[in-house]
Amino acid sequence: MSKKKKLTIVYRYLTGPDDATFCHRVTEALSNGWTLYGSPTLTFDPSQNRLTCGQAIIKQAEDFDYSPQKKLSEV
Repeated sequence: MSKKKKLTIVYRYLTGPDDATFCHRVTEALSNGWTLYGSPTLTFDPSQNRLTCGQAIIKQAEDFDYSPQKKLSEV
């Protein structure tokens, strides 16, 4: 009888200025197995006079034991 693998859904929220660098970060995460979760957000920061983007992403990780010390970007 095979052992059933434990699946954990890992959540991250990427943020950054509304520029190509942010798009590259999201693209990199998607190419590493992450999936978009929900709609992107966009807000204006008047103190820095710029738009800030946000995008939630999730990934299913097998046999992942969650700990706040783990770096989620490396899942």
